[in-house]
Amino acid sequence: MPTSQVQHLFLGLAAILVLARVLGLLAARLGQPPVIGEIVAGLAMGPTLFNGQIAATLFPTEIRPLLTALANVGLALFMFIVGSELEHATVVERKLVPISVSIGSTALPFLLGSGLGLYLYSSHGAHGSGQKLGFVLFFAASMSVTAFPVLARILTDRGMTYTRVGTVALASAAISDVLAWTLLAVAVTVSGGGSGQWRTLLLPVYVVLLFTVVRPLLARVSLWQSRRGRSMSELLVPVVVGLFLSSWAAEWMGVHFIFGAFLFGAIMPRGGTGDPAGSRREITGRIEPVATMVLLPIFFIVAGFKVDLSDLGAAAWGELALIMLVAVVGKTAGAYLGARVQGVAKRDAGVLAALMNTRGLTELVILSVGLQLGFLDDELYSLMVVMAVVTTMMAGPLLAVLYPRRQVDEDAAEFAASASPS
Repeated sequence: MPTSQVQHLFLGLAAILVLARVLGLLAARLGQPPVIGEIVAGLAMGPTLFNGQIAATLFPTEIRPLLTALANVGLALFMFIVGSELEHATVVERKLVPISVSIGSTALPFLLGSGLGLYLYSSHGAHGSGQKLGFVLFFAASMSVTAFPVLARILTDRGMTYTRVGTVALASAAISDVLAWTLLAVAVTVSGGGSGQWRTLLLPVYVVLLFTVVRPLLARVSLWQSRRGRSMSELLVPVVVGLFLSSWAAEWMGVHFIFGAFLFGAIMPRGGTGDPAGSRREITGRIEPVATMVLLPIFFIVAGFKVDLSDLGAAAWGELALIMLVAVVGKTAGAYLGARVQGVAKRDAGVLAALMNTRGLTELVILSVGLQLGFLDDELYSLMVVMAVVTTMMAGPLLAVLYPRRQVDEDAAEFAASASPS
């Protein structure tokens, strides 16, 4: 690697981190999740502004494969964290309400997204055997996702984590994430997005193997370490090795590596004898800063290289309006109706609807997969990125109206009182 490329690489990485940090802090000051500022940083580096000259100067073509490689590592680590944070107990304990909300907020946008996908296929779909079904399934799945990590951050920032509506929202988003990733995996499989389609048949076997063999093994190793009085951080390297091998296995089976990373996070032991010293939280606590603060901003830059809003015609803006309509109506109406069916009060149902409409980083991950596998062309990808940003930004203003801080504090106090032993 020539010296000039090394210089460009490190200069570009420094610029990425500074810009992401500055815009992330600015977004937080404006009441938005910091990830919004980081996504905007990626868009600012793309061809939308100044005809792409910023990116061309800082990131010459020859170093972009290196950035893509770093972005993929960041994605794998991030998906592992997402999977590890899906609390199984939370999903079970909240029973019917989060199940109803997640099904409503996934099924309705999926149905509406299928219809819109059929309409958009003629102008944006790749024509070929199995491509139409794959395109429609992928598009519908991408409309159905809720950003679990972003939603969790919003709850924390607004003090809603320990309220009834906050716990229901978190459980609903966890279930919705699993449903969305499952739908996406089906879309990739149906379209033959990976090589060696016969290998995809091994995916159910692999999932069973992870939960019945690998997960108990991790629990035993964790317990063994605890009894020896050894630090749980010693498990970091074996876990990361397992994560990378799981990502490789998913890619080899013809699905995207993010599924392997997500599944490996999902099988991490949670509490009890299988996680006696909090090994999962200690490990993710060491991985998360590197993944979210260093590597994911690189992913945003790589994602921004393909977003070009500078030359959209009237037809594209019309398609964006349709995408926004389907995305917002599908998510909010589905979540609201799902909550009301279970007797949730109108205000709380509205709060859940606003929260489930957040897409953020998770949507960007899905869209990047669609771009890599040829489901999306550059124009539709750009429109979908705009939708992801706008729907996530809507949550803050809506919550300020539906669930003001005073009400949050009252509900949190009531929830704490009801949870404490009498």
